[in-house]
Formats: sequence, structure tokens, C-alpha cells
Amino acid sequence: MEWKELQAALARQSYIASNDLVIAIQLALSLERPLLLEGSAGVGKTELARALSQTRSTKLIRLQCYEGLDSAQSIYEWNYQRQLISIRAAADDGISREQIEKHVFSKDFLLERPLLMSITQDKSPVLLIDEIDRADEEFEAYLLEILSDYQVSIPELGTISFVTKPIVILTSNGTRDLSDALRRRCLYSYVEYPDRSTEIDILKAKQPDIDSTLASQIIDFVQKLRKEELEKTPGIAEMLDFSAALIGLGVNDLSHDPEILQSAMTTLLKTKSDQWNITTEVAQRIAGQAA
Repeated sequence: MEWKELQAALARQSYIASNDLVIAIQLALSLERPLLLEGSAGVGKTELARALSQTRSTKLIRLQCYEGLDSAQSIYEWNYQRQLISIRAAADDGISREQIEKHVFSKDFLLERPLLMSITQDKSPVLLIDEIDRADEEFEAYLLEILSDYQVSIPELGTISFVTKPIVILTSNGTRDLSDALRRRCLYSYVEYPDRSTEIDILKAKQPDIDSTLASQIIDFVQKLRKEELEKTPGIAEMLDFSAALIGLGVNDLSHDPEILQSAMTTLLKTKSDQWNITTEVAQRIAGQAA
């Protein structure tokens, strides 16, 4: 599949991607390399992984990163409760210790977590390692071991090698610097907020029946709102919620009803400070510019 065909396939999943981003994805696929996507929260990084898995009719395996994430949550752990029950039952039956140990440390008692699960699928899944910047450097060491050879070492079982290589997408909101080793392992693309034309296309892909004039007003309003001093800049998901709210409220023109517009702003402004600062007057000023 060439990159333009991939771009069209993503569009059929209602994901409108820029040429640069699609080419980065195509290179990651052809070179079998992980793709690191950086950018502000809400620009569509996570949604890309979902759309890509749908495009390829394959499984999406997601690992949500957080501080303190370790191998038990990300790679594998043993089903200790089931092991204990089996040990007690085997002991009652007079089975030897060696046989019990061999049995309870078999794959039947292994709980696969996302990283291990991603290399044991019959068809290459999309592995989404979401918000890698929230995890600590120790976790990056686990990750690099797997991404280098796509295999996992388990003391009781030995080395488990990949059945098929996963398509790996890592996302980062830039809250901390990632290691040079991880960056070297990946291809890289910085994802910006979409331009006006692209964001209108995104809105129409998700809301195909929306009035064109209202769609233009919504995108102009949201893009101007992003230029205000906000704690949490609204992303694409918030824009789509905003449009759905306006349609549900029967709004045809953003400047006609300040009260309804202000009520719908709850879909865009997600902190007390932002809701306090974007007053009805400020919203009307922005709406007037967007009209």
C-alpha cells in the first residue's frame, strides 16, 4: 500500500492525516520501526493508532503509561491466586514438588500484559504505547529490550520470541524528555494542531450532515479560542464534542444566542480558571470574529 492509499484508507476511518504524518507511518510500516508521535494533548495521536488498526483489520493493544509502571503491569505476571489453588490441590494428591513447580510455572498460569501480548499474536497488531512521557526511565529500559529484538525473557520459561512483529506507535505529550536511546530506536513525527481546512474536513468526516457555514464557524471559533491564554487547550475531541453540543441545542449561528454558546463551552473549557477567564463577552468576541 502506497502512502496516498494509506491516507485514503485512514480517511475512510474518519481520520484525516497530513501528508507528512502519513509518510511517517508508511516508513514505519515498511522499515518495521516504532513510530514516536509527539505533540500537544488532543491533536489526534491516540486516535491515529485506533484508525490504523481499523484500516489494517487488526487488533489494537494499548498500554497506558503512568509513573511507576513496571514489568508486572506492562509485560507479564503470574496468576498467583490460581497457582496457589493448584499447589494446594496437587499437594493433596501427593504430586512431587518438582512436578508442581513445573506445572504452576507453565504458560497456563502466565498473564500476558500488553507488551508480551503484542508479540504473541498470529496477525501483527497495532501496539499503542500511550503517553510514554508519563512513565519513568526504568520503564524505558524494559521497553527498549523488547523493541530491540521483540522478545521477552521469563526466568521460569526462557525466551519468548515474536510470532509476528507488532506495529508500534508511541505517543508523548512532551511532559518530560525521553531518552536518546528510545528516540534512536524510533522514527519520529511531531503532530501539530490541524490547519483550518484539515480541521473542517475532520469535523465533516465525523458529522457528515453538518451545515457548511456552521462547520466553518465552529472551526474558526475553536482555532481562535486556542490562541487565548488557557490552562488546557481544547483538542480535536473537544471540538467534536462542541459541535455535537451545538447541533443538539439547535444552534445554527454561533453569534445569535450568547447564553447557549456559553453553556456549550463546557465541552471546550475543562478547568475552573479557563471557564472563569473566557466570559460571555470574550466568547462573543471570538464568535463575532468567527461569523
